[in-house]
Amino acid sequence: MGRGRSANYDDQREMILAQAANLFAQRGYPATSMNQVAQACGLSKATLYHYYRDKYALLVSIADDHVSRLAALIDEEATLSLTGEARLRHLIYRIVGEYADAQNAHRVLTEDVKFLEDADRERVLGKERRVVEGFARAVADVRSDKAGAGLAKPLTMLLFGMINWMFTWMKPDRALDYEAMGPIVADLFLGGLDKVRPPPEAAALSAP
Repeated sequence: MGRGRSANYDDQREMILAQAANLFAQRGYPATSMNQVAQACGLSKATLYHYYRDKYALLVSIADDHVSRLAALIDEEATLSLTGEARLRHLIYRIVGEYADAQNAHRVLTEDVKFLEDADRERVLGKERRVVEGFARAVADVRSDKAGAGLAKPLTMLLFGMINWMFTWMKPDRALDYEAMGPIVADLFLGGLDKVRPPPEAAALSAP
């Protein structure tokens, strides 16, 4: 009879993924070894291999789990009754909020997807396309002009251009954290520069 899984098996897997994502994000996937992952987790290599067979399995899990959560977010939003600008705003808030706790995983998805084998990369990119398509539908819903319907995808990519690279300059411990940035991104995208207002906390700090 095979060994059963321990009660904290799933928690341990999540901890390992988090540590591996941090190392991949800071050092790069090629420069990170399983020995370094084991040390970061406080585990022996033998224990680490009990959870993940190799470094590539870690990469696949980090990228696929992250993009799966984003795709699930899109599916959840489709069940809501929001329409138009309210729908797009809510999507922006949620996607920015999701990135707040997944900066390392997002960096891995952005920079290391090229190391995935063809089948794994296509699966991950297929889920990414679902996310983009969900946002494009929300963008198209805001625009009432049929002539601009073809701009929904390019506008969506411009929106993701703002969101996807926030991890390169965001400092989570500052007044402008991810929670504060959601409304700012939505205001800028939907209304332009004149519509952007600082969050209450930042406004209070800058007041004379």
